Amino acid sequence: MRIVAGIAKGIRLDVPPGRDVRPTADRVREAMFSSLGARVPGSSVLDLFGGSGALGIEALSRGAALAVIVEHHRRAADVIAANLARAGLGERARLVRGDALRAIPALAAERLAFEVVFVDPPYAGDLAARAIEAVFDRGLLAPEGIAVVEHDKRRPFSCASALRVAAEKTYGDTALTYLTR
Repeated sequence: MRIVAGIAKGIRLDVPPGRDVRPTADRVREAMFSSLGARVPGSSVLDLFGGSGALGIEALSRGAALAVIVEHHRRAADVIAANLARAGLGERARLVRGDALRAIPALAAERLAFEVVFVDPPYAGDLAARAIEAVFDRGLLAPEGIAVVEHDKRRPFSCASALRVAAEKTYGDTALTYLTR
C-alpha cells in the first residue's frame, strides 16, 4: 500500500499484522480524495479507527493542515507512528492512542472542529453510526465539513443524526457514504 498523491506520493505504508485491520485500497482512497477535491488542502482532518493511518496520512500528503488519527490497538498505533515518520508528516499529525468513541468527547472538550472526518471501523456492528452520531452531537464536524464513512456495500449506512447523505459511491465490496450538515 502506498500514498497515492501529494508531497509523500509513492511512500510505502505498512499495515498492522493480523485480520483486525482492513486498509482502504489505493484505488478507493484515490477515488475518495478525488471526490473531496479542494476540501482537503488546509483542512483539519479526523481519522477515526485509523488502522494503518492511510486516510489521515493521505490527507496530510495532499495538503491538510492537521490530521488527528485515533487508533486503540497498540500494534496498529505503533504502525501509524512509523508510517507518519516514514512519510515525513508527523509534525502535522496527532496520534491518539485510544478508543474512538471515548476519544470523541475528549477532542470535543478541546473545542476542535474538523472539515473532513473519516470513519472506517470494522464493518460488523454499528460502530460507524455511533461514531458519526457522536461526532455530530459533540460538534466535531465543522459547519461546512464532510464526513466519509467506509462500509460494506451489502450493509447500507444509516444513522439518526441530522446529517444528510451528499453522495454514495461503490467500489467492489466497499461503499463510501459522504455526509454533510
